[in-house]
Amino acid sequence: MEQYFISIDNGSQSTKVYIIDSKGEIIHSEVEPLKPMMFRETGYVEHPDDDLWDSIKVALIRLMKNFKGDVNLIKGVGLCTIRCCRVFMKKDGNLAAPVMSWMDVRAYEPFEDSEEIAYTCPTTGYITHRLTGELKDTAANAFQWQFPVDMDTWNWSEDPAVLSSFKIPNEKLLRLQMPGTVLGTVTKAAAQLTGLPEGLPVVATANDKAVEALGAGLIDSSRGLFSLGTYITSMVVGNENRPAHDNYFTNLSCIPNRYLFESGGVRRGMWLISWFRDLIGEELNIKAKEKGVSPEQILEEEALKVPVGSDGLMIVPDWLAPAYQSYRKGVMIGFNGHQGRGHIYRAILEGIALTLNNHYQLMNETLGHHPEKIIISGGGANSDLFLQIFADITGTPIVRNEMSGSAALGAAICTAVATGCYPDFETAVKKMVKEKEEFLPNLETHKKYKQINDKVYHKLPQLLENTLKEMQSLEAE
Repeated sequence: MEQYFISIDNGSQSTKVYIIDSKGEIIHSEVEPLKPMMFRETGYVEHPDDDLWDSIKVALIRLMKNFKGDVNLIKGVGLCTIRCCRVFMKKDGNLAAPVMSWMDVRAYEPFEDSEEIAYTCPTTGYITHRLTGELKDTAANAFQWQFPVDMDTWNWSEDPAVLSSFKIPNEKLLRLQMPGTVLGTVTKAAAQLTGLPEGLPVVATANDKAVEALGAGLIDSSRGLFSLGTYITSMVVGNENRPAHDNYFTNLSCIPNRYLFESGGVRRGMWLISWFRDLIGEELNIKAKEKGVSPEQILEEEALKVPVGSDGLMIVPDWLAPAYQSYRKGVMIGFNGHQGRGHIYRAILEGIALTLNNHYQLMNETLGHHPEKIIISGGGANSDLFLQIFADITGTPIVRNEMSGSAALGAAICTAVATGCYPDFETAVKKMVKEKEEFLPNLETHKKYKQINDKVYHKLPQLLENTLKEMQSLEAE
């Protein structure tokens, strides 16, 4: 008999919910956009009102209403939310303050206690409480620079020095559980608000990037993963906790007692493509509508006519600087008056791919990893041109899976394991993750990109550093 699993993928820009079967096929899905972020002060980036929970309720109501199958065959719900956000909850489970986005500088500062704050947690813990009434969370979404998690035990640290440095009272932390375990069941109140069956198991997953990695099939060292979302990064897996390094940081995997190593990334990755699309304006939308395609497809068609290297146009994709290097800015360099929007679009793709490849290579050199292929997931995986650029820049075969929304599939895999549909994660991945196609590198094109990178591109951030610092000092005057 078929079994179904509900996946909640609560991101930075929208909430997506899915019903997925035991073969990894999407039966139905719904999307609910999030409200624009609030920017009350410099460095503050907040989700307004109770937007994360509200969007989940709306999306789930539609999902259950439009699902035509047998509700009794739904075995559980896997919860995946955006990582590195910070929640302050009151005793009654309501928000004590707006949820801090991962882009909010305060999300990484030491906890400041308040009588109104009964609990602090990532968004997974908050939504778990909304659904189940439990004060529990997945261990794999408690980041070591925000919460006092022990990366070896996957529980709260017992080291007094560590606990003291975070300044979070023990009673204000939630209880941690491993990914692939049941956190609780849907309460009567949550069932009325969401349409979910009362008593449905709610399953722990991990941070969104780790869930995405699982759903992409990244379970051994033979492959790497490029995650193309709002935040773009690369990952490889390992079986032991290795100390963080300048070239990577260590993340808890969606499989208990395994680890993800994550490179530096592009903080506004696919967002940058959307920004450029919107900047062009209505003319692009009209042309796309006339042709019956998306605006991005129009830009891709134009970019396909542009040679490798975009006729000398280069882009450093730093449209959002990290807090510790606030001087960094996005840069376009190399205009000559002959380039058009196809050149800019291709240069954006090349800039993202070159930047990520440089981070990826440094990480693998440090770890001693030699992946044979790279899986690409996220919204960017839908672009043939982008995937071919990645193949040509890395010199490595690029794999696209049938389902590019890997976080949803990863949440379903966790739920399938937790509810006994499959005995372990490896079996579930084998049954539910399906490869669609490969993009092989063109060796001549790879040589051209290597020349561009070695002679110019990889030097650009360092060459621009002093200029950007001077610009920042002038802006501050």
